[in-house]
Amino acid sequence: MSSSSRRPRGASLAKSGASSRHDSADRRQQGAAADRRDPAAREKSSAAKAPSVQAPSNKAPSIKAPAIKVIPARKGQLHPRNPHRGRYDMAALVKASPALAAFVIKTPAGSESIDFADPAAVKALNRALLSRHYGIAHWDIPAGYLCPPIPGRADYLHYLADLISEANGGQLPAGEHVRALDVGTGANLIYPLLGNRSFGWQMVGSDISAQAIDSARAIVSANVRLKGQIEVRLQADRTRHFAGIWGADEHFDVVLCNPPFHASEADMARESQRKWRGLDKSRQQRGNASRKGRARNAPALNFAGQAAELWCPGGEEAFVTRMIQESRNLASQCLWFTSLVAHSASLTGIRKALKRSGASEVRVIEMSQGQKVSRFVAWSYLTPDQRRQWGRDHWQGK
Repeated sequence: MSSSSRRPRGASLAKSGASSRHDSADRRQQGAAADRRDPAAREKSSAAKAPSVQAPSNKAPSIKAPAIKVIPARKGQLHPRNPHRGRYDMAALVKASPALAAFVIKTPAGSESIDFADPAAVKALNRALLSRHYGIAHWDIPAGYLCPPIPGRADYLHYLADLISEANGGQLPAGEHVRALDVGTGANLIYPLLGNRSFGWQMVGSDISAQAIDSARAIVSANVRLKGQIEVRLQADRTRHFAGIWGADEHFDVVLCNPPFHASEADMARESQRKWRGLDKSRQQRGNASRKGRARNAPALNFAGQAAELWCPGGEEAFVTRMIQESRNLASQCLWFTSLVAHSASLTGIRKALKRSGASEVRVIEMSQGQKVSRFVAWSYLTPDQRRQWGRDHWQGK
């Protein structure tokens, strides 16, 4: 994708990224999804168009703190458009990626699954899912980097699509006219891949890790259909999320982020041990013995992850708070800023930062996968009329 971009009807911007991934809540989701397949229903909504308004200044307005809307999850279900609803069709996945066959096991109930405590099996499953559902023929990550559960990652994007569609009369805007920025894209590049292949969005991913950037660029280069669709940018300043990445004449329709979950390396180690025990217990309950009876005595997580992907000082609350503070200078450059929030306890500080931000609207949108409820926060400095005008300026009549 060219680094040049459309100029919005008013302002300038600066962008950064920090490599981070919020893996904790997704682990159980992919394990629970082990026996799922994939049919998806499509939903459509409609909304009235509003009159044209003048674009706002980049400076965040001094307005009364908005009420924070909490939108509850659809209980126990992935988004209706998510292709990973239901049981995995292992036969179809093996057909799409024959290497997965070596990792398929039988559960006591007689269904096919994989051992989610085996990192190689998880990576093989991801390759098959990306090949079958998204047409990604070549995908790999360096050893020790985050191997993300795909169903939950896809869910975030489908809810983001609903969010930005409100500015387009409730209809999904033409994908090639939507630009999205993934802060901390990681070596796996998962959000840009899913965003582009699901909706045709033009994606930019940023990261502070040069190795992660090299891996992400290699994925793009290895898949011809991604040429000109995804751009990857190195954030040289580890203390910033936006400055130095986002060009002065650039805009993004949506910013997404999966921030570092833990506040310290010690917290990360404790959580690693807890999740390892949980996975092993779940595996034993399902009767999924390790392949070839292999013993596992290391607490390495099956979804792995580098330090910068998993923890930062202050954890996700501090990370997202800094995002909010920096976003104030970009008020007219973005339709919606968003970030996943793994811990509900983190919302207290994040809500305080959002109330101080001058945002016009703030939402907490919940997502549900089985017994797990996750969420993301979304904030916009544009009023409802200005958001509808954004849709007319950037998507309609293109």
